[in-house]
Amino acid sequence: MGDPAFLDQFRRVRGDSEALARHLSDEDQLLQSMPDASPVKWHLAHGSWFFETFILAADPDYQPFDPAFTYLFNSYYDTVGDRHPRPQRGMLSRPSAVEVRNYRSHVDDTLIRRLREGRVAALDILELGLQHEQQHQELMLMDIKHAFSLNMLRPAFSPSPTSAVAPDIALSWSRFDGGLVEIGHDGEGFAFDNEGPRHKVWIEPFSIANRLVSAGEWIEFIEDGGYRTAGLWLSDGWAAVQREGWLAPLYWEYEEGRWTTFTLHGNRAVVSSEPVVHISYYEADAFARWAGKRLPTETEWEIAAVVYGDDRTAIDFHPAAARGTDEIEQLFGAAWQWTASSYVGYPGFRPAVGAVGEYNGKFMSGQMVLRGGACITPPGHGRSTYRNFFPPAARWAFSGMRLACDA
Repeated sequence: MGDPAFLDQFRRVRGDSEALARHLSDEDQLLQSMPDASPVKWHLAHGSWFFETFILAADPDYQPFDPAFTYLFNSYYDTVGDRHPRPQRGMLSRPSAVEVRNYRSHVDDTLIRRLREGRVAALDILELGLQHEQQHQELMLMDIKHAFSLNMLRPAFSPSPTSAVAPDIALSWSRFDGGLVEIGHDGEGFAFDNEGPRHKVWIEPFSIANRLVSAGEWIEFIEDGGYRTAGLWLSDGWAAVQREGWLAPLYWEYEEGRWTTFTLHGNRAVVSSEPVVHISYYEADAFARWAGKRLPTETEWEIAAVVYGDDRTAIDFHPAAARGTDEIEQLFGAAWQWTASSYVGYPGFRPAVGAVGEYNGKFMSGQMVLRGGACITPPGHGRSTYRNFFPPAARWAFSGMRLACDA
């Protein structure tokens, strides 16, 4: 007999993807608004491609759902073979959304049957695939938000909940002594390969903010000329401001004397107490310099998260304001937080052998580390050692920032 825990986890994660897709029409699921984004339909198919390619196809008796899908829904695994160009994923009107759902059902039924029979030996790859699918659940929400933002009707992915506006919480600081510390995954439970090996790092004493930078503070930055003051910006960041015409975070617009923002609940006024999101590393770095502070390193962030980490039980479609407790808040479940750390391998890091070794290591160039997790990150998916990464100019992720300073 198979492992009931894996069966339950597989059904739950795969069902979560389907639940998100039910917010969308088949036409919605074809949208690709920029080369970095993908259609929701493609995300749904790619998850099944992963399980089919790395688990089911190992059985010589397995019959693929459609041999063409090996090419269409490969993402970046060069050792597997050629793939459809990423910028052209939105051109794939065929296979239809119905065929993709049938593909998912085929893979699910086959894998569930084999799990029940105890015929899945690569349980580590199965767990990697489920974690990978959760990453794509977050990408589905990032990508459809970007696509909907370009629609003049400003459609909502989900109805807006009714909630009271939270008050602004004053910024305060927690001090850490520094010294020789250990960071990285300790080997207990699941982790991506880039989270290890666990190793020692020396850090100087530092202080870290009790909450994320708020939208109200960002408005002060804008009004003080933050986007017009070259001296606040890294050279590449200032070039991006000039080239892209940045005047505010992504999705913000100034309308009739107030700032508005597009959300997964549709367009609405910016709420000053909520954390600012959809900012690039360049913007985060410039704001920190304007505030007379800096971004935390990923080591500093992890040390704070081990002490003050928290968790959630459900996805939210927009980040909530800080509650005003005596602890460091919003480490998880509000916005991914840019750090001052470049995305490189830890000492002793070695990518896995074969195609799964392409998962993280091949991207260790030209990217910055983000820590924590966003409101759209699936609950239970994050942890204090999780290392997300994006290019420094990227803004469509649910990315925010936390201030730090030398103690």
